[in-house]
Amino acid sequence: MSKEFHYDVVIIGSGAAGLTLALKLADQCRIAVLSKGELTAGSTYLAQGGIAAVCDANDSTQSHFDDTMTAGGHLCRPGAVRQTVEGGRAAINWLIEQGVPFTRDPDGALHLTKEGGHNHRRVVHAADATGRAISESLIHQARQHSNIDLFPHAIAIDLITRRKLKLADNRCVGAYVLDQRSGHVATYLSPFVVLATGGASKAYLYTSNTDGASGDGIAMAWRAGCRVANLEFNQFHPTCLYHPQAKSFLISEAVRGEGGRLLLPDGSRFMANFDPREELAPRDVVARAIDHEMKRLGCDCLFLDISHKPAEFVRSHFPTIYAKCLEYGLDITQQPIPVVPAAHYTCGGVMADEHGRTDIPGLYAIGETAFSGLHGANRLASNSLLECIVFASAAANHIASQLDQQPPLPTTPFWDESQVTDSDEDVVISHNWDELRRFMWDYVGIVRTKKRLQRALNRVSLLQQEISDYYSNYKVTKDLIELRNLAVVAELIIRSAMRRKESRGLHYTLNYPNLLPEQRDTLLTPHNYDWGGEELIR
Repeated sequence: MSKEFHYDVVIIGSGAAGLTLALKLADQCRIAVLSKGELTAGSTYLAQGGIAAVCDANDSTQSHFDDTMTAGGHLCRPGAVRQTVEGGRAAINWLIEQGVPFTRDPDGALHLTKEGGHNHRRVVHAADATGRAISESLIHQARQHSNIDLFPHAIAIDLITRRKLKLADNRCVGAYVLDQRSGHVATYLSPFVVLATGGASKAYLYTSNTDGASGDGIAMAWRAGCRVANLEFNQFHPTCLYHPQAKSFLISEAVRGEGGRLLLPDGSRFMANFDPREELAPRDVVARAIDHEMKRLGCDCLFLDISHKPAEFVRSHFPTIYAKCLEYGLDITQQPIPVVPAAHYTCGGVMADEHGRTDIPGLYAIGETAFSGLHGANRLASNSLLECIVFASAAANHIASQLDQQPPLPTTPFWDESQVTDSDEDVVISHNWDELRRFMWDYVGIVRTKKRLQRALNRVSLLQQEISDYYSNYKVTKDLIELRNLAVVAELIIRSAMRRKESRGLHYTLNYPNLLPEQRDTLLTPHNYDWGGEELIR
């Protein structure tokens, strides 16, 4: 039996962005927070390094601004960068109020670490499990609030808009959502819907992300008629643990920030051959250097060594990494860590303005699923959690200003499953999933060419037809929803990469190895785009 829920605000995603927005609005309205898995299932929980913010008298927001612009290949939107860095200290203070136990110096001041691309120590952290500390604190606060309803194992299928309902004056009014425990699809209606669904790094064979990073918000927004931008910029984290049992385990940027050295199999250092900043170069530079050396030598991994530091220093600064590596027989106080690059962060996304508004009234996008203009061609380390807090706060303020002007919600049909059956061929989903991730890794990875991109586009077109046929004939499942979304986002990544005729930041192509003199964003517009007359991104 289908159910219908009515809320003032529906938030799709339970990471730092979604929960921050919920908590900022909870005293004023009723909110639903949907999570496709457990509430801790997203990327926030896994974040190790920290959250960048100017908290030291010797640092400045101008320096943070400059570092962000430099790391982003000067493609960042200055307004978005200013908004983010100037909101840094307030974001940290708010998180402290929520109970986040940040690491402190003996004198009680926040301990600040340094990461690649930063010219100052400005990364606030909770040991090496900052995301976990933030996630657990925000979930705890959300559970205490009577106006916030949390729905784990609820995966959004598609957005509901007035245009889809054949009504005038387009607006997002809700979403169809699969309750994975009951197997039924419910309708969530609201005048304000927020996409906080994270990125799409699961489009790649090797990734630091969880299985849920399937680009759901980007795909749903695109199908609904929103523009997307800069999806060719996929950040590959230089250092994921290379071990057959260590699925997706990240070795934090902070290890290099605290003196970790990258080594070839013979024990020699090599980063000085690629960049004068050596191990503290931005992630795109380090990832390409590692990729280059692995291909040159024909080896499966390189090494990151922090064992020259005192053992107690290593254990106290990186307790999570130390314990995880020890599980696999690696004592990082005594030996180097085998590492490989892996897809890590989606720098582009759904176009959104300084308030998080998308092209469709009533629909907002925040966090990794959004293109705010902050990251440009490459995300500066630890700016992502900061973006979540700052833009969630801005979106909350904008929604709050409109709560007393809520338009009436239209009558919406229930999800119709009468013409479909349960599948007896789920192997098709797993095979398509594997094929997509493999050709994305081979053809749309760290180094690209025109020929590779065209091959990828041909393959994804065939896959999408198979997925469409399957989607039309069988009942939806979590795996099918994610595969459908990944195929959409994979095509958007490929088409974005084909449009950029230069190498900038995270997009490196052998056909166009140089920079163009003018910085331009890559904008893709869906066929059903309905421009309302106000340009959101300037």
